[in-house]
This record gives sequence, C-alpha cells and structure tokens, in this order.
Amino acid sequence: MSVGARPLGQMEKNVVRIALVHDQQGKALVVLPAHALLNLAALWRLTGRQLQPVSGSDSQRFFAQEGLKTAKGQEQLMNMPLILDSDVNVSKSEVWEPYTGLRFSIQDDRLKNAQYVGSLSLTSELIYEKVTMQSDVEAITQALERFSALRVRQRLEDTLSLPGFSQTTRKLIMLRSDPDAEVEELLKIVKVDAPVGAQVMSWAASPYYAAPGKVESIEDAVIRVLGFDLVLNLALGVAMGQVMSMPDNTPRGGTPFWLQSVSSAVFADQLVRASKSENRPKPGLIYLSGLLHNFGYLLLAHLFPAQFSTLSRYIEANPHLPYTLIEQQVLRLTREQIGAWLLESWSLPEEVCVGVRQQNDVNYDGPHAEYAKFVQITNRVLRELGYCDGPIEPVSEQELAAIGLTMESKNKAVESFLQNQDKLKELVSIFGARSS
Repeated sequence: MSVGARPLGQMEKNVVRIALVHDQQGKALVVLPAHALLNLAALWRLTGRQLQPVSGSDSQRFFAQEGLKTAKGQEQLMNMPLILDSDVNVSKSEVWEPYTGLRFSIQDDRLKNAQYVGSLSLTSELIYEKVTMQSDVEAITQALERFSALRVRQRLEDTLSLPGFSQTTRKLIMLRSDPDAEVEELLKIVKVDAPVGAQVMSWAASPYYAAPGKVESIEDAVIRVLGFDLVLNLALGVAMGQVMSMPDNTPRGGTPFWLQSVSSAVFADQLVRASKSENRPKPGLIYLSGLLHNFGYLLLAHLFPAQFSTLSRYIEANPHLPYTLIEQQVLRLTREQIGAWLLESWSLPEEVCVGVRQQNDVNYDGPHAEYAKFVQITNRVLRELGYCDGPIEPVSEQELAAIGLTMESKNKAVESFLQNQDKLKELVSIFGARSS
C-alpha cells in the first residue's frame, strides 16, 4: 500500500472534502474545501483537542463500508460530530472522501449543525505566499534555526554533523563523479572491502539478474553479470543509506523507503531504455537519480525528528495534495531542496542532482531537464501501481511523447515491472539488510 489519493479535477471547486479524525474522546468529521490543505495546528487550536487523522488504511476501511453506499448510511455518517471550515459554503450539497473516492449529496442544512466552525484550511496560493525567494542553502539554514537547536555555522556541512563516510564510500563517490572512470578502478575498490565485495557477489547471485552459470568471482559478478554502472550505483546508494537510519513514525501504510527507491531506479531505467528521444538520459545516471530521488526524506527525518512526526500526520490528512506543498507548510523546506543540496555537496554528477531537485517542477526546462522529467513520470506511474507515495495523477500521452515514449511502450514497461516482483523484492531485501 502507498499513501496517496487521486485529486479532484480543478473544475470541481464546489465539492467539499471530509476527513476522519479522532482522539480519546472519539471520532469526528472535518469538512473543508476539497482542494485545500487541512491545517492540523488550526484544528487543534479550534477544538482544544489533539485530534489526529486516522491512517490511510483505516480511512479506506471506514469509508468503503457497504452501508455508506446507501442514503441511510450517508445520513448516519453526517450525523457524526462535525468540524466545519469557515470557508465552506453550507449550501454546498456534495461531499467527497479522497482515499476511497466516496461521493454523495447531502441536505443543504446538514452542515449548519457543526460542533465547531473556524478557519481550518490553507490553499496552495496561501502556502506559497509564505515562501520567500531564496536559495536552497538559505531555506535549509532558516529551517534548521527555526526548528532545531542548531545555530548554523559558516559551513552548513559542518553544522549538520552527519555521520562520516567510510573510505570506500568516498572512493565510490569520486568514481561516480568521474566520467572517464573504468571498471578496473571499481574492481580495486570492491575487492579490498570485504563487506562490499560480499554484497556484490550477493547481488550477482540474485534471481533478479538471472545470471547464466555460477558466479565465480567479483570480476565475474561485475563484468559478466551486473556491469560497471549498476554495481557502482547499487554500492553508492546503499552506502549513502547507511549515513542515516530509516525514520520512525512515517505516514502509516506508506511505501517502505527502499522499495520506493529501488522501484524508481528500476522503472526509470526501463523507461529510458524504451525511449526514442535523442536527448534521453544515460541509463546509469537515471538509475542513480531514481535510487536517490527520495534521499532528502531521510535527511528531513534525521534533522527534524519532532517535526517529522507532525509532517507524517499532515500527509495522512491530505493524501490528495503534493507532499512538497505539505512540507512547505510544515517545515518551509522540501525533501528535494535538502536532498539535492546534500548530493551536490558530495560531488555527485550534476545530472543526478538536477533529477532529484527538479523532479516535481513540471515547468523546469534548464540543463539536464530530461532527468527530472523521467524521474517525475516514473514516480507518477509507480503511484498508480502503489509503489510510490503521493497524489495519483495519471500520465498523459502528450507527457509521454515529450520524453520519447508512447502509451504502449509505457504499458510494456509496467507489464515487465510487475512480472518481476519476486526478483525486485529480493533486490530490495538486499538493500534493507545492508542498510539496517
């Protein structure tokens, strides 16, 4: 399961949204404009209660009940304690629930019986109005000073005090940054680091790669089975994952971090190989872009543990909205900003940094825009399949054509991806075992 819901079309601005919240005193329904963000802090202030959104899976079970398909069940639902956003026109007669898509009409006077009425929602325009024009480094610095005890020193890298890299990891980063690097240099690194060498042998023996015959040596694993780019990307991705532990208190029911990361890497690679565009990304670099596209998520959890829990609740309460919008509201900082900054500071290729930083900017047309476009399309397709968190927005034929794909080639890539789930999960388990 993943956390995300299909948003309403922008033309449907007259529909209101319902969200189920609860605390020790019981459950309640929040009613607010369908396209707005539910501001949990405002909800807590209005009610004097620490009401929390129920998990996505609980919302699905609750709102998918057969009884709610009937007029009687819908009437009983709207008899629950109601908390009404003051921006809602009480004469509106249709409500919508994003996790299940449940929609039904209600009597015009039903919303007038709300227990609480107040300002609970924020539009995307209001949220972005608070975002000042500044560099990513300035945004990171302000967030650190606002939400942590850190006072940023001259070098932001020193302030973060992240765990240091091993010598092997540093060599891998330098190798990945060198466009003229050769396989012999990679073999030297892998062969002198016993754990990494053992991991490479494990990858090569994985059914996912279906290597013919027995893998006899590290050279055999790298040259015959896996290839230079794949070994380097896998080793580097896992090494970076070891810098920070997996976060606790993530959105309930969300896609596990490495499942999303590896799925994105594998599927992006498939799409690039199917693309007919003359400007398509290099397979090795798009694989790494997909693998690291969500790395800033780990960094947010590492730097802002108290706020990360709140962020998770906001994501659950607003599954139809982009998480970049939610992160701007909660932290004034997005995972793309801090993730790309860190990758840049580690001297990763510019293509990868752009792919990570601009993956959600549909209007970006600067250098290496093709990397951002492929990462974006990859993750939107994976959201429809339940392998990536975020709002579900189907990809159009025009968007596919812009990166040299057709709906048929995309569907073939999806079919191949789904047919190899057992192999994919084994590959994910390798990452999980290495990064735990």
